[in-house]
Amino acid sequence: MAAPIHIADYSVACALGPDRDAVASALFAAAPARVSGEATLTTGRVVPVGRLTFDPEGPAGETRTNRILAHCLAPLRHAVEAAKARFGADRIGVVIGTSTSGIGEAGEAVKIRLATDRWPEGFSIRPQQLGDSAAFTAALAGVQGPYFSVSTACTSGGRALASAARLIQSGLCDMVICGGADSLCELTLNGFSALGSLSGVVCAPMSANRDGLNLGEGGALFLLTREPGPCRLAGWGGSVDGHHMSAPDPSGRGAEAAMRAALAMAGLDDEAGRAAVDFIHLHGTATPLNDRMEAQVVARVFGLDTPAASTKALTGHTLGAAGAIQAALCLLAMEAGRLPPHVWDGERDPELPAIRLSQPGETASLKTILSASYAFGGNNVALVLSAA
Repeated sequence: MAAPIHIADYSVACALGPDRDAVASALFAAAPARVSGEATLTTGRVVPVGRLTFDPEGPAGETRTNRILAHCLAPLRHAVEAAKARFGADRIGVVIGTSTSGIGEAGEAVKIRLATDRWPEGFSIRPQQLGDSAAFTAALAGVQGPYFSVSTACTSGGRALASAARLIQSGLCDMVICGGADSLCELTLNGFSALGSLSGVVCAPMSANRDGLNLGEGGALFLLTREPGPCRLAGWGGSVDGHHMSAPDPSGRGAEAAMRAALAMAGLDDEAGRAAVDFIHLHGTATPLNDRMEAQVVARVFGLDTPAASTKALTGHTLGAAGAIQAALCLLAMEAGRLPPHVWDGERDPELPAIRLSQPGETASLKTILSASYAFGGNNVALVLSAA
């Protein structure tokens, strides 16, 4: 049996706040704050976004995504330095999930090139490369183990944790800095608009009135190790069903396969095991097709009584960072003994199974949580997080 994977420490920053304390305070408030930022599309349309409420600091000239990573690494530095002294820098790896990297900055450079026939001074292709986020994090942390980025759209952050766990189980690393980060940029905003996926109001996952998602930005980093810690990554599962470039398989077979694989790894694949899951963090994008598929899968695997929620109305959909930010919110929920709230308009879709959606202020003893993410191309991932 593979050694357990523990989470020694973690950090998070998103539209809810710049650090764990601020995010927890906003998440568990009596009236959680919904996304309040705005972005103007090339069409002139203004849409809600989950924009960071602060400007992340980082090395001069770095991309916004990398500055988010630097911000998330800062509170973990002491633990990373202790691990370097204990294991050696070459035994610490980095896995980062992202879907934007430096694409936002590249877009601005292209505008200058089109206007002046010259690239801006200092322009480099490096920040556009998806691997740059991992290379930057490894260099900033001063670690020398394996490093790479994962870019599987909206499952990137969740898959980064699973990949990091495998690096430890394979014996290649003693600790891995992992997670995800993405920043808002014109390319993704206008791309999702072209798909007809952006709502003009704050999104309402699982609602009869849902009409699309809100994009967001942020990041979360975790320190995974085999040494005992306060919580564990107890299981993970992934699948690729390839149903469609952007639409989920309406049957949810791939999503269900990922969920059941994660439960099986955690030893929770029988009826009693599934009943032991205290909360489900939904992907919950508030798009008509995703929510229909996801509600069906949750009902098939867990029934209708396990509390569940999507936090997309609070953070926005952070794409490559979403799975990592969800995992961090789940850990905050365990620590607080409070359910992340499902914030929406309260109008159920009669065509969806009536899964139990948590309300603001609910308390519970949370020992085991499942978090699910789904992405373009039928890419699916599920994580099981548990108290040590």
